[in-house]
Amino acid sequence: MTVLFRRARVLTLAGPRGLRRGPAMSDLGILPEADVLTDQGRIAQVGEGLFAPPHARVIDAAGRVLLPAFVDCHTHACFAGSRLDEWERRLKGESYLDILKAGGGIMSTVRATREAPQLLLTELLVERVRRMAMLGTGTIEVKSGYGLSTTHELKMLRAIVAARPHVACTIVPTALLGHAIDPDVPRETFIRGVIEETLPAVAGEFPGITIDAYCEQGAWSVDETRALVHAAGERGCPVRLHVDQFNRSGLVGSGLPFTSVDHLEASSDDDLKALARSGVPGVLLPCSGFHTDRRYAKARQIIDAGGSVGLATNFNPGSAPCGSMPMAIALAVRFNGMTCSEAICAATHNAARVLGLEDRGSIEVGKAADLVLLRHTDERELAHEFGDDPIACAMIGGMLTVDPG
Repeated sequence: MTVLFRRARVLTLAGPRGLRRGPAMSDLGILPEADVLTDQGRIAQVGEGLFAPPHARVIDAAGRVLLPAFVDCHTHACFAGSRLDEWERRLKGESYLDILKAGGGIMSTVRATREAPQLLLTELLVERVRRMAMLGTGTIEVKSGYGLSTTHELKMLRAIVAARPHVACTIVPTALLGHAIDPDVPRETFIRGVIEETLPAVAGEFPGITIDAYCEQGAWSVDETRALVHAAGERGCPVRLHVDQFNRSGLVGSGLPFTSVDHLEASSDDDLKALARSGVPGVLLPCSGFHTDRRYAKARQIIDAGGSVGLATNFNPGSAPCGSMPMAIALAVRFNGMTCSEAICAATHNAARVLGLEDRGSIEVGKAADLVLLRHTDERELAHEFGDDPIACAMIGGMLTVDPG
């Protein structure tokens, strides 16, 4: 399929391949009025007055904003069951951690996900990913983590991979092996089993897969997290980290070789400055704060110190039941202290780099034709308006997933 977008305000985000840091996050590489030609799933040309091949479909943007499709670099979108009852308990005053300690929270999703057949997990994920794509997301990271055993973690990862042929989006699987602690297994036995049994099995079936851990009170301790990081490194697997969501750990900016550190709501200013110096990106998840406790990571401290920030929904059934990247952008600007330009960079270019993808997140010749045409002529409306669908047209892999008609 060949498509020519005419007369668009193009946010190219063209430039250096690496993570954008500090002031560079505000440079969206804007072409005020330009054309973009896509062909065979790739961006073929970017410029003014481009020729439309005879077989091309032409879409007149009429000055509206064309930007890279969003990259949702942190989700837990593969799960079964519901947490609606627990949500009502939180509305009545119970805390997320109190519910977790009482055997609810993550553990209720673990039970439902363990009981679900692999095919059902795939079907549920496909339906969710398709909804997320309608809101402009072209690439989605999906974690395991609701299995808490070798058998069930492998089932989840296989279900995630099996969804790929059924959606237009790119799905990137992550093995969240350090999540909750199974209350039915002695703690030391459980931790040892993850490191000595589950990790080798996962790395054997999915070589080089990213490993993730949740370092928090009631979950993995700092020392246990360090042990998992070391073991994953020996297997050639990069590591991401959920950290400082509710309590400060001291791991942010610690020098450990993380691909990213995510959450950061409880990180100190000194932690965030150290993170900026370390070169590791922080991934912010404002949908969690909005839904749970109104606590948000301080993006300004990271960016002003020359650091790099990514942005994601954290879509999950408990703390962030939201798969909308436009909503995440709107929240990041209001509560994380980001500008609209910074939030767009974090949700596209930087999020792609967090996942190790260099052909996503910018509009440049040769890159994947993952594009979003907004209804707006000013990109700031993406953050200013919220609770509405801002997408006029979406393209993933060169195919129109939201057709303007």
